Amino acid sequence: MNTPVLTIEERHNIESASWFSKLSQPLRQAILSRATVRRMPDGAAMASRGTPAEEWCGVAKGAVRVSLVSLSGKQVTLTYVEPGTWFGDIALFDGLPRTHDADAHGDTTLLCVRKADFKELLAQHPELYEALLRLNCRRLRLMFNQFEDLNTRPLSARLAKQIILLAKSYGIEQGEEIRIGLQLAQEDLAQLLGASRQRVNQELKGFEREGAVRVEPTRLVVLSREKLLAISER
Repeated sequence: MNTPVLTIEERHNIESASWFSKLSQPLRQAILSRATVRRMPDGAAMASRGTPAEEWCGVAKGAVRVSLVSLSGKQVTLTYVEPGTWFGDIALFDGLPRTHDADAHGDTTLLCVRKADFKELLAQHPELYEALLRLNCRRLRLMFNQFEDLNTRPLSARLAKQIILLAKSYGIEQGEEIRIGLQLAQEDLAQLLGASRQRVNQELKGFEREGAVRVEPTRLVVLSREKLLAISER
């Protein structure tokens, strides 16, 4: 099988990611040799809740929006899968249907490994079992941290922490400023934090007054990471 054709940026996002880069060279090559490239426009659906799991995917560019429909019929965003992150393995392990909807957020490039190839990788490279176990332990730790923050920290601290994480994953340095490349409306931020758009808007105005961020239409610019860190620790 051939190695998938990626741009220099896309290949860097995959190969430099903390999880993938720690795999052995034979395993990395084996994964890439079985993956196909899928380029998706903004909003394109890649998975729906309740459907069978057929692929294991890595984000090479853009983001994947993971969401669900609430009891009131509202689409609620749970997270954004960032470049360099692999997902979809849980449903391939337990054989159960997908638990959430997933679609492209912005122009997105995925590396996709079919279910049969994923099983073959596991059979031929036992190292992958341990690597995926570490990956899922990290996911659990992040999830518990989010639960802790939701129940113990004020919205301002949680919002500041979320902006810091977005800047780390999608930040574009412009002099002393960091522009967050991921296009997010305040409603999107509110959903990630389990808050109302109005409250998030109020907190962002406060961040602007403190000189921590600048709010632009669908974009955030970090002016001072130190001030955001101070807010996140209040």
